[in-house]
Amino acid sequence: MGGWRRLLLVVAAGLVLAVVYIRLSMTSALNSDSANILLAGSEMLHGNLLLHAWHASDVSFYSTEIPQYALLTGIFGVHGQTAHIAAGMTYTLVFLLAVLLAQAGATDRRQALIRTLIAAGFLLAPALGEGVFALDLSVGHIGTSVLLLITWLLLDWAERAGWARRPAPDRWLVPAVTAILLAWVLVADPIVLIVGIAPLAAAGLVQVAVIAGSASGAWPDRLRAAWYPLSLIGAALAGYLLAAGAERVLQALGGYSVQALPFTVLPLHDIIHNWPALWKVLDVYGASFPGVHGVPLVLAFLHLASVLVAVVALLTAALRFVRLPLVDQILAVAIVVNIALFVLTSASTQAPNEVAIIVPFSAVLAARQLAGLRWERAYALAGILVLAGYAAGLGYELPQAPQPMTNTPLAAWLVGHHLDYGLSGYWTSSSVTVDSDGKAQVRALMQHTLERDLWMSDGRWYDSRAHYADFVVLDSTPGFYSHWEPVTLIRRYFGTPAQVYRTGPYTIEVWRHNLLADIP
Repeated sequence: MGGWRRLLLVVAAGLVLAVVYIRLSMTSALNSDSANILLAGSEMLHGNLLLHAWHASDVSFYSTEIPQYALLTGIFGVHGQTAHIAAGMTYTLVFLLAVLLAQAGATDRRQALIRTLIAAGFLLAPALGEGVFALDLSVGHIGTSVLLLITWLLLDWAERAGWARRPAPDRWLVPAVTAILLAWVLVADPIVLIVGIAPLAAAGLVQVAVIAGSASGAWPDRLRAAWYPLSLIGAALAGYLLAAGAERVLQALGGYSVQALPFTVLPLHDIIHNWPALWKVLDVYGASFPGVHGVPLVLAFLHLASVLVAVVALLTAALRFVRLPLVDQILAVAIVVNIALFVLTSASTQAPNEVAIIVPFSAVLAARQLAGLRWERAYALAGILVLAGYAAGLGYELPQAPQPMTNTPLAAWLVGHHLDYGLSGYWTSSSVTVDSDGKAQVRALMQHTLERDLWMSDGRWYDSRAHYADFVVLDSTPGFYSHWEPVTLIRRYFGTPAQVYRTGPYTIEVWRHNLLADIP
């Protein structure tokens, strides 16, 4: 009965958390990234299971978020609110799985409670703005952490259950399932190589060295004693090979195409001067304070406690790394290499969601490393006060005004002027399409070439035999997510428009011929 009560408690907590994080997601504006995932999910729902003719970003989401969005668009439709529901659902799963993994192996109820509070503290209140965007709203690596946390839960359970002593053929069940889970999530997100497969292989090598080094006899006998960590190294390799094979099969069957990873290693000079990237790392912990003031500034300083705890947990893990449980080793390695990937490569020019995975991983590692230490009353009191501050911060964030999808005024203007198919930049395209319920469909062109922008898009959108595009939207708003005014290229390829309208920062140019035939 105790197990059923715990299950019901988890389900009830999940429902409450889902409502909270759906509402929190609404404080961040949806853009064309979320809109394109909604459109891809709708395609899958309506029978295009392989996403034929689709071009993904460097992350396909094919085996994670897109099926989730397909299910939700079938229930709620292709609307912005559907994306918020998906975001809240994903973050709730991350929260619950992190807490369950943090609790795993606790020696008593008191330690389980402390672990729960530490892990929950990290994840409870993503900071408004970049924090909410990276951890709650953004479709990306935070969703990847769901399947990785499930994998680590499996490995932690197997280690505590003494799976290394299981007889054949049962002993191969855990490595086999691990390989399948890693392959499944790697198809969706190549960062799994860095935060999943490589850390598992590294932790497995450490375990092999420890077991083989302490065993007696000849080396073949020592390696046989270390068969379990060796099998997990094999599972990591098998997961990579299975994912590569699955991607080849999908490609052969005419499925989606994936863009190449856009990240390159920075020159040493740029790495030395890349300290601003660390502010983005602090963003995901809610502790980045440049440019904020008032209550958000107070909350940002308060969230420095999470950063401090995460650093202490990493140092504690480093000092006794070879004696750590397997999952703790994996988490520590994954956090370090993800931050290194971000700071040492051009990934640092991207949004902070590139390091979103480190937050749930830090939450679990901190809970498992620090809850067993001797807790003086002063530390316990400080922890309770910080957690109360996080809860108060969440209470401050939830009533904030919901943000409409970007370019909402433009969508309404186009519908009102009966302009139903046109072209613009990436950030002014699919957000309009979704926000107008498809009544004004806008497709993306590249800023510097005016070629089709095939980042998270359907190549059939540009087929001049199926569609008639007669307008272009220019956006004079400054900033990466808005400005798009390739006027010279527009004149070169499309000629002079028949009509020109202006509304807010937008200039809408209309022609009397199909522009799709003239795209370079």
